[in-house]
Amino acid sequence: MNTDALFCALSPSRISELIRSAQRAVCYAGPGIQLDLAQAMVEAAGRLGKEMLTVSLDFDDRVMRMGYGDVGAVTLLIDAGISVHSSPGLRTALVVVDNEGYIFTPTALYLEAEPSDDAASNAIRMSGEQVAQALARLSPSAKVIAVAQAKTPEAKKQIEALTVDVVSAPITQAKLAEVTTSLKEVPPVRFDLARQVRVFEPYLQYVELSLTGAAIQRHRLAIPPNIQKLGGSKDLESRLRTTFELIEKGSKLSSKPLEDALNEIRKNFTPSLGKDHGRVVLKAAKPYLVERLTEFRTKLDAHQKTVAADLQKHLDTSRDQIVAYFQALVIETKPDALLGQSLNGVISTATAKKWLNGELDRVFPSADDLIQEMKLDERYKDVTFETLNRKDFLESVKDAFPNVDWDKAYSEFKAAGQSESEDPKAT
Repeated sequence: MNTDALFCALSPSRISELIRSAQRAVCYAGPGIQLDLAQAMVEAAGRLGKEMLTVSLDFDDRVMRMGYGDVGAVTLLIDAGISVHSSPGLRTALVVVDNEGYIFTPTALYLEAEPSDDAASNAIRMSGEQVAQALARLSPSAKVIAVAQAKTPEAKKQIEALTVDVVSAPITQAKLAEVTTSLKEVPPVRFDLARQVRVFEPYLQYVELSLTGAAIQRHRLAIPPNIQKLGGSKDLESRLRTTFELIEKGSKLSSKPLEDALNEIRKNFTPSLGKDHGRVVLKAAKPYLVERLTEFRTKLDAHQKTVAADLQKHLDTSRDQIVAYFQALVIETKPDALLGQSLNGVISTATAKKWLNGELDRVFPSADDLIQEMKLDERYKDVTFETLNRKDFLESVKDAFPNVDWDKAYSEFKAAGQSESEDPKAT
C-alpha cells in the first residue's frame, strides 16, 4: 500500500497488520468487528496494555445479520478487558494505530465479500490533527488515549477541551448475553450463500397462477339410487351414468376458453423449469405478464356475469332433461319406492314427474350453491440458494430462456460464493 496516498485500499488483513504493528495505542470504530481483527487487538493489548485499546460498535443483532460483525469477536475483546462501547447507528468506520488513522467503508458481507489487498480504494488517510480530533470526539475512553498520545501540554489542553460527539455506552454482560441468545435463536444466513442468491434475484421470480371458481362445467351430481335402478337407454350416455354433468362441455358457461387463454399466458411468460422447479418469469418481462393478466381478469369478470345470469336456467333445463328421460321408465317399471307411497297402484305421468322431482330435490343444487367468486390468484416467490444449487437448474433455465446470457450470470454466482473467511464446511 502506498503510504503517502490520500485514497487507499484497506482490507481486513491490512488492518490486522496495522494493529499487530502498534507501538502505543489502537482505536477502532465501525458497525461491527470480525473475529480476525479482534484477535489482532487482543494480541496488541498483551503488549501495550488493555487500557491502550478501545472499540466502538453498533452492537445489535440486526447489524450482525447484515454481516458487519461477529458476536464472538466482541466476546473475545470484552473477556480480554478491552474497552468496548456501543454506539447505535454507527456506519462509518475508523481505525487509528498510534498516530496513523483511516476512515474507511465497512463491508456488509450480506451484500458483498470483503475487499482484497489489491481492491479499489475504500479508505481515506487522516492527518495527525484529524486523528487526535476523531479520538477525542469518538468516546471517553478514546479521548483518554488521545490525551495520552498528545506531544505537548498545549495539545493535551486542546484535546481535553473537545466534546465527545458520538453517543455511546459500555457493552454490559447483560447486553452481550441478550445479543448472543438472539443470534443463537435466529442465526444469520451464510453470507456467501446470500450473495449467490442475489446474483439471480434480478433475473428470475417463481410464479404460480391459479384460476378458482370458474369451472362450473366440472360440477357433477350423483343420480339418486332409486332413479339409477330404473335403467334406460343410451341416449344421454355421455352425460348420464351414476353421475350427471350439470353443464354440457360446449356450453357458453364452460370455463374452458378461459383456461385455454390462461394456459397460453403461462406458456408465453412463465415456462416450466421441470416438475421439481416450477414456473418462473423473467423480471424484465413481468410487466408484460401483469398486463396480460389484467386483460384476462376483464374476461373473467364478463364470464362471471354471464354465469350469474344464465346458470339457473341451465340447471332447470338439465333437471327437465333427467325428468323427461326417466318419466316413461317410472310409469313402465313402477318402482317400489313409488308404489309404497301410492293409494291405488296407478302411476300417472304427473305422479311420475312429481316423484322424480322429489328425488332430484335431494341432490340438485341451485345456481347460488354453485356460483362462487371467480378469481385469478398470482403468487410470486424469489429464488433461494437451495433452488440455485440444484445440478439441473442452470440447464433448465437455459432451455426455458435461450436468449439470455446465463453463463455470465452463473459465473457471477460462483464468484459470489465461498470466501476464505467463511466456513467451507457449511455448504
